[in-house]
Amino acid sequence: MDPELKNSLVRLRGYVEAEGFKGYDPYDALNSPLLEKLTLGRKWPRIAALQLMKRSPVNLRPLLGVPKGFNPKALGLFLWSYGKLYRRDQAPLLLERIEFFLDRLTETRSPGISGNGWGYNFDWQSRAFFVPRNTPTVVNSAFIGHALLDVYEWTGKERCLELAAPIGDFILHDLKRLPDGDHFSFSYTPLDDYAVHNANLLGASLLIRLHQLAGLKGARDAALTALACSMKHQREDGSWWYAERATSHWIDSFHTGFNLQAIRTFFRADEGVTHREGYEKGVAYYANRFFDESGQPSYYHDRVYPIDVHAPSQAMVFFSEEPAHRTLANRIGLWMCRNLQDDAGYFYFQKTRRYVNKVPYMRWGQAWAMHGLTHLYLHAGENPK
Repeated sequence: MDPELKNSLVRLRGYVEAEGFKGYDPYDALNSPLLEKLTLGRKWPRIAALQLMKRSPVNLRPLLGVPKGFNPKALGLFLWSYGKLYRRDQAPLLLERIEFFLDRLTETRSPGISGNGWGYNFDWQSRAFFVPRNTPTVVNSAFIGHALLDVYEWTGKERCLELAAPIGDFILHDLKRLPDGDHFSFSYTPLDDYAVHNANLLGASLLIRLHQLAGLKGARDAALTALACSMKHQREDGSWWYAERATSHWIDSFHTGFNLQAIRTFFRADEGVTHREGYEKGVAYYANRFFDESGQPSYYHDRVYPIDVHAPSQAMVFFSEEPAHRTLANRIGLWMCRNLQDDAGYFYFQKTRRYVNKVPYMRWGQAWAMHGLTHLYLHAGENPK
């Protein structure tokens, strides 16, 4: 691993461990007792509060009574990161960290659902729907599930498989199946009817792994049907809209990366191979459209700003496993560390044309940056299959 990148990872690890892996989130405004009252439980005031807090370069959360907390998705990404460190270094202390994250994930499971699933530690409101705190999402549950399965394979800890296998029950039995011709997409949560490509593909990719590792009944057929649904909506240039609703016709960097990472999971399971051509077209689009020669990422396919820490982080994860793009992965990582990392070790949220939002969000910034950097570390010097 490039020494500069490794030093960056060491400094980031020092920061998150000092913080105890708790922190703020761009979307946690409604954890403020004051803002919760002022929004009166209404959609547009909630959105206004969320956007104000998210966009402010000054962290108002301490003044508004928003506590730092454990975010389940961050816990999953940290689990994945420390699992990768253990895979490379085999240090016993890393196993203690892994047990810590398994304990926290066990405690933060969503109640009252089939199997296991995870949501967020805050209420959040989008233009499409409102999601109460702890409502399980397919995105959170899939990322956590993939982390659990990888750590199970690297450490042999049965506890990981025991937590991961029931996620299939949540996906198969609690999420809605939104019909689309001969196929269907999984809903984002059990509460909505919103078909989002990255969410659908991530859920399907976990099911195909659970079919192979746990023999989950019905998982293979559902996974392949959901995969085919999103693949038929791939655009001619290799891209996908975020979703097919007219209000969701944008193309961004990190969700493109999520789509491709999920599709690659199928190929590694020797499934869905008829979609190889579409995948290769998507990889070329991702590599050529969103990153310049310096490694600087663009948020959208047609404009650069805001430069978001999510974009380089996911790109490192994806391209570090693509032999033809290993150099690109390192270039992106170096750009991120040189432009978005604070001297204290944490990563900034976003860089706009006019200012840098330096709020150190634990899930959005630190967990994702660590996921990306540890992926580079894990695959340094390897020839990925």
